[in-house]
This record gives sequence, structure tokens and C-alpha cells, in this order.
Amino acid sequence: MRIAIVGASGRIGREVVDVLKNRGHDVVAVTRSSGVDVHTGRGLEQALIGAEVVVDAVNAATTETEAVREFFGTVATNVQRAAAEAGVRRIVLVSIIGIDPFTSGHYAGKLAHEHGYLAGPVPVRVLRAAQFHEFTEMMLDWTTSGDTAHVPEVRTQLVAARTVAEHLADLAVDESGADRVEIAGPEALNLAAAVTKLAARRGAPTRVTEVSDPNDPDHRLQAEGALLPGPGTILAGPTFDEWLDRHYPSAR
Repeated sequence: MRIAIVGASGRIGREVVDVLKNRGHDVVAVTRSSGVDVHTGRGLEQALIGAEVVVDAVNAATTETEAVREFFGTVATNVQRAAAEAGVRRIVLVSIIGIDPFTSGHYAGKLAHEHGYLAGPVPVRVLRAAQFHEFTEMMLDWTTSGDTAHVPEVRTQLVAARTVAEHLADLAVDESGADRVEIAGPEALNLAAAVTKLAARRGAPTRVTEVSDPNDPDHRLQAEGALLPGPGTILAGPTFDEWLDRHYPSAR
């Protein structure tokens, strides 16, 4: 099957590419480096020629609410239009568990992403995932100042990016797949606690502090568990500790 991956060079996109290639599919990487800009639409129609399925794993470079809403909404409209013209049979989108009540930042952008796709003519399947284990690495990079990382108060159920990619691949090729699926890891935890474990394996920073931003209109939602999975969610390993052992074994 010929499958186009939007955002193929990103954290989840490159995993989906690898999974589908290992399963013998013809994968088209839709990236800026391949000459395609899904936000402007440049090169998109040509990239989707012959594709039966599109998987959207694109990410945004901004978290400013209006900018990220515009970005994801525009991408969805552009991909839907090009996919319809190319005769694509379905689109598979990766999104985030629990984002319906959120009004700001990346989560609001992903809601616009979903709504934009669902308004188009090509059938869409949405895989909503919990935050990735790899999100802890991003948190350390983003929030460390000196010897301290300041991590927001978030309850989540981290899941491995590879596990999510495997389920995205399943939705892409399964003719009888569900229109909406949710996936999370096997255990609920505080993001700061997970980041603390990662920092210990890395050897830096020396401190991780959990913080709450009262200026964020959604900070209570994150702290009180809005991003945790609900009934019917697929729970899949590895656990966060197993992921740490696999990726940071020498620091134990």
C-alpha cells in the first residue's frame, strides 16, 4: 500500500515511517526537506499522487494559541483538499487524549487540527494518544535553568512513541479500523516525577521542581487529570521505567 506520512521527519512521524517500511509498504515522506510545505500547500498535491492513505503526524513550531490554531487548521484544510483530489481513501491523524475542554496553547491547536480534518470530504480516523515517554526529554530541554528544571504540574499516563506509531500504522492499513481510538501507557504518574527519574539517569539537572502557572487558563485541567485516559482506552507498554532502562541503561 502507498502511504503518505505528513511530518515524516518528526518524533512520531519517523517512527511511523519505520514501522510501515518494515511491514513492506510504499511510504512517501511528506516533509519540507522533500519540497512540501503543508501549511502553504506548496508541493502537496504532487506528493499525494497515488497515495491510498495519508497519516498526519505533523507538529507545530509555536504554542501561541491563535498561531497554533491557525497552523493546524490550515494544514488540515490543505491536506483534505489535496487528498480528495488525489483519490486518497482515508486520513489517519494522531492527536491527544483529553483535550476537549482545553482553550489555549498546543492542545487548542490539536482540537483545531481534528475539527479541520473532520470537516473535509475524505474519511478520517483519529488516534488520540497520551503524552509520549519522550516528552520527558523535551521537558528537561525546555524548562531547565541552571541546575533546576521547572516542570508544570501534569497528571498523565505516558506511552512510548514507538507504541503509538505501531497503532497508527494499524489504523492506516486496516480496512475495518475504528474512526477513533485512544491509547496510553499502563500507569498514571506525575510528569515532574517522571522527569525527575530521567534527570537522575542523565545526571543533570540536579533538581526538578513541579510548578503551576496561574496565567495558564488550562493549568488546573492538567493538574487534575484531564489528560488521563478514560474507559475503553488501549493501555500498552512499555512502562516508563522499562523505557528508561532501554534508552538510558548506562546511567543506572
